[in-house]
Amino acid sequence: METAASAARLVNYPLVAALLAFAVAQSSKFFTTWFKDGRWDARQFIASGGMPSSHSATVTALAVAVAIQEGFHSATFATALVFACVVMHDAFGVRLHAGKQAEVLNQIVYELPEEHPLSETKPLREILGHTVPQVVAGCILGVLMAAVMHLSLGSS
Repeated sequence: METAASAARLVNYPLVAALLAFAVAQSSKFFTTWFKDGRWDARQFIASGGMPSSHSATVTALAVAVAIQEGFHSATFATALVFACVVMHDAFGVRLHAGKQAEVLNQIVYELPEEHPLSETKPLREILGHTVPQVVAGCILGVLMAAVMHLSLGSS
């Protein structure tokens, strides 16, 4: 038990929990693509959008880890919680709608005549944001990653 307590003091628990949640979320997108489409797509390790939201997983793991380490009444937890809420709202709000606008713009460009100067324009990325279920799944993953890290490091 002494070894776990020593390790807990050497590790920045909130940072590692957030990074682990991000890595698990992005990795799951890679394997989900393989399972769903039958193809390996290494771009999924860094891609935005998809299930689960790695942004939500990351900021939720950070906020939960800060709450566990410093308490729910700390100013640091309040900051992490507000940050998490802003990021998750942006993921299913602004970024989701920006992706839908990109889809419409790509369709308009696709329908332009070949002689139009914009007909050769590179398509915009359409998958930028997340649906609410993707954000919720990321949030659940973040809570789980923070809890797993806390249990594996022991009480700090």
